Amino acid sequence: MGAEHSGMTQLLEVRELVKHYSSGGLFGGAERPVRAVDGVSFEVGRGETLALVGESGCGKSSVGRTILRLQEPTAGRFVFDGTDVFALDRSALRRLRRRMQIIFQDPYSSLNPRMTVGKAVAEGIEIHGLARGPEVGRRVAGLLEEVGLDPGYARRYPHEFSGGQRQRIGIARALAVEPSFIVCDEPVSALDVSVQAQVLNLLADLQRDRGLSYLFIAHDLAVVRQIARRVAVMYLGRIVETGPTEALLASPRHPYTVALLSAVPEPDPTRRRSRIVLGGDLPSPSNPPPGCPFHTRCFHPARNERCRTEVPALRPVGATVVACHYAETTPAPSTGAEARI
Repeated sequence: MGAEHSGMTQLLEVRELVKHYSSGGLFGGAERPVRAVDGVSFEVGRGETLALVGESGCGKSSVGRTILRLQEPTAGRFVFDGTDVFALDRSALRRLRRRMQIIFQDPYSSLNPRMTVGKAVAEGIEIHGLARGPEVGRRVAGLLEEVGLDPGYARRYPHEFSGGQRQRIGIARALAVEPSFIVCDEPVSALDVSVQAQVLNLLADLQRDRGLSYLFIAHDLAVVRQIARRVAVMYLGRIVETGPTEALLASPRHPYTVALLSAVPEPDPTRRRSRIVLGGDLPSPSNPPPGCPFHTRCFHPARNERCRTEVPALRPVGATVVACHYAETTPAPSTGAEARI
């Protein structure tokens, strides 16, 4: 189902990624690891965008930061263009980081307020020795222009810009070291809707012009439709459904995907989609439920004891790959009023 099956050359492969955080036991109780990522696998092709979506706390940002080794993995394998990233020492990893960059959700907190925009963008160029002297300034000017900013902004500081402009600066900084893969960690969620569209169009143009690959992390499926060729839906540290974007959005098979889609506003005022409001909260990743991780909130009419005891494997159902014992009969959201499950 991945890039290797679509005629697209594969750039990276993640297999059985696990990231657990230690947490001290409450009031002296036994320590339970926080299972933020619990066996995630996917591939991304050259020039492709894979969207990783899910509600807050599902582990999607931990996936992006762990594969870049901004935090160390607990287990699993990440092969980037033939290189086993998790096996690299610090020196080799630093050299490879030129090719793997990240764009953060909050552009202001990711920029040093005491550093001019020009110095922030130039930092990677100088660290990796990509240019010297006046050539650094010329590169910075070209990068600012490429992301839609006046090159003269290089002399200004981050607080002088709007949120959308600061995110463009963050994109320019990521591009400065000429990467081939970028983790976009909710890069438009903090922006106004009109600015979101501009930044998404910019990312699409850069992908086309530079041949970039993206792992696009988001919780908004409307945004995903615009940017991603494929989607992987995460719940409680696991991928529960993945497939081509249009196929997954048109015919979701996992109940959680159905619930996420029901929350997307319907642009046609003559149509109404019933909103599925899931009962309860996302279970704690330090104490996940046995069996299917979604069974405590599931509304599937076939839900039974098997769901509570047996973890469903990812398997092809229709056009997607889904982890649900009864995916063939998952009910789609109907038109009508809000439904609380």
